[in-house]
Amino acid sequence: MSTSVILWGGFAVLITAMLILDLGVFNRKSHEVSFREALTWTLVWVGLALSFNIGILHFLGTTKALEFLTGYLIEESLSVDNLFVFIMIFSYFQVPRAYQPKILKWGIIGALIMRAIFIFIGIELFDRFHWMIYLFGALLIVTGIKMAFGGEEKIDPEKNLLVRLARKFLPVTKKLHGDRFFIRRNGILAATPLFLTLLVVESSDVIFAIDSIPAILAVTRDPFIVYTSNIFAIMGLRSLFYLLSSVMEMFTHLKLGVSIILAFIGLKMLLSSVYPIPIYFSLGVIVGVLTITIITSVVFDTKGKTSAKR
Repeated sequence: MSTSVILWGGFAVLITAMLILDLGVFNRKSHEVSFREALTWTLVWVGLALSFNIGILHFLGTTKALEFLTGYLIEESLSVDNLFVFIMIFSYFQVPRAYQPKILKWGIIGALIMRAIFIFIGIELFDRFHWMIYLFGALLIVTGIKMAFGGEEKIDPEKNLLVRLARKFLPVTKKLHGDRFFIRRNGILAATPLFLTLLVVESSDVIFAIDSIPAILAVTRDPFIVYTSNIFAIMGLRSLFYLLSSVMEMFTHLKLGVSIILAFIGLKMLLSSVYPIPIYFSLGVIVGVLTITIITSVVFDTKGKTSAKR
């Protein structure tokens, strides 16, 4: 049995088992996720990702392990920006905290499928049309600049294509009905606002993938590394959302850090044929930017609160 088959098989078994435990056993019923629970699951997923990376180091070597870690950090850093969008979506549809985990659960399952499709398409496009690496490199730089100087993000779910189609072909209730996506009203199947929320979350992930997939493909074209690093980051996104949602305002500089990372990855793609930036340098830049922006956010937030009290 080849190493590739062993790694893919081990990954499939691990993710399937954790999906059943996380989403099907411990979080089967709708409930409000506490900070302690969110912290526990975040540590579990980070620990699993790092343990899996040790396995990659053992079987595939240092370079592949660095590629996995870099891809994982890229996806995690971009996910932080996604959390702001999720907060706005839940606020728009007035979804109680107790029902939010169910939406994120199904959002994760949808993301597992969509990311596999996007990664396959992305690798095929980059292999067949090399010039597209420069197109996506420029796109990431522009996205990074817009993120840094574009101000606050605004969303209008009513303009979302999936929401418009749902309203056109399905009756939609005005109020929530517990954690149900559909109900029967006078014998007719009707969607609830919770289902519309799920549609917006899923479509948002498609938009996020346009940034994150090319960014990781700038690091490696190995489908195993790209997919596994992506999925480990996504699987921990739900718990990370609840861990950071209450303290999101503390990390005021983190969005700037994410924009710098996007611009750097875009530059890496543009320079790929002229001067391939080493993987260890890329990892150092990403870790350095995240560390600096987190520290400055906490320091300046603390100083600001101290000055306000005075």
